[in-house]
Amino acid sequence: MWLQKQINLSPKPRGFHLIDDEIISSIPEIADIKVGLLHILIKHTSASLTLNENADPTVRNDFESHFDHFVPEGAPYYQHTYEGSDDMPAHIKSTIIGSNHTLPITHGQLNLGTWQGIYLCEHRNNGGSRQLVLTIQGE
Repeated sequence: MWLQKQINLSPKPRGFHLIDDEIISSIPEIADIKVGLLHILIKHTSASLTLNENADPTVRNDFESHFDHFVPEGAPYYQHTYEGSDDMPAHIKSTIIGSNHTLPITHGQLNLGTWQGIYLCEHRNNGGSRQLVLTIQGE
């Protein structure tokens, strides 16, 4: 079985946001998959996806603080600044973190670790709604 859907995430402020529930609620068909894969692609170059700690919210704050320090706004060597001071840093962060993940499905559920969650990493101050392509392959 193959299934593909495009979904729109609600706009989120800059930061790291758990989106497991938004993804799972948009693909109720996952319940029928005994074994398979879910591939998730974000269709943007200024936001990214990661899989990480889902229990302690301070992890999300630490991610944001680290990446803001690691890839600062306003660096004098940035040339691509047409959309504001957060524009080029957002593209760099997106490249470092990545735009897609493939996750196992087992007995109708994502087969993630106990403390793992899927994050939307919003790198823009006003990124707006973000689009994901969800592709399921399984039986």
